[in-house]
Amino acid sequence: MALDIDRYQELVAPLQTDDLDIEHGFVDQPLSDDVLRCLRYMHDIEMHTVCYLRDLLVTSAHRNPDLTTFLTFWSFEEYWHGEVIGRVLAAHGEQAGRPRVRALRRPRRMREAASPIVHMTGSAIAGSAMTAVHMTWGALNEWTTQAGYARLATLADHPVLTPMLRRIMKQEGRHIDFYAGEARLRLEESAGARRMTRWALRRYWEPVGSDVMPIAEVRHLIRFLFGGPDGAAMIGRIDRRVDSLPGLAGLSLGAHASWKYSNRCGSAGLTTPRS
Repeated sequence: MALDIDRYQELVAPLQTDDLDIEHGFVDQPLSDDVLRCLRYMHDIEMHTVCYLRDLLVTSAHRNPDLTTFLTFWSFEEYWHGEVIGRVLAAHGEQAGRPRVRALRRPRRMREAASPIVHMTGSAIAGSAMTAVHMTWGALNEWTTQAGYARLATLADHPVLTPMLRRIMKQEGRHIDFYAGEARLRLEESAGARRMTRWALRRYWEPVGSDVMPIAEVRHLIRFLFGGPDGAAMIGRIDRRVDSLPGLAGLSLGAHASWKYSNRCGSAGLTTPRS
């Protein structure tokens, strides 16, 4: 379902948490080490959204006012997701917010400097097909992000964290509607966009955050959230959503990523590798 931009503007707001006692609600029921480790990952990636926005805005996507309107509010909402997750980390005595983000970005200056150049060059060469790649990539990242929050909410089963994560999921659902709607439209319109998007996803897509976080943290997140039959079922649903987009059937991106990172953990993995 396509997202109505005008309606979306009316709904955009920082995540509502006034009725959740985040500062004191973990005193008697602190989160497990595995859950906190996932939250650190999620905090860092939500706070990194502005860097992904930068890479989008150096492409031809910046000429489309619907895209730039959405991206402005998308970045705003994602920032507040990071902020509220940071409050949970702080309630457990952990560093969060700008000090943590500053430490994360410092070692990656050269790579971060090169990233917008790569995206700008790709856009100049590929033209409008590059926007199809970005929209499809965004849809896949949002599908996996929402799934990650759903799994963490279920596994933590905490009276404060679980409703907080479900509210984040609701906002992520609107992001999904936009990205997936734009991806479908652009893939339907152009065989070239379908070919390029399929090639780019197959060759370069990795789980969201894997370009920023240490490999051990990516492995832990996938193993903890998507291991076992319930996690495998959720990965299967994501891959079927990708299959439903024009020209993208059969990629099995989620299953392949789960197998790849789970096996590196010494786990059995969720499925066989992609051929």
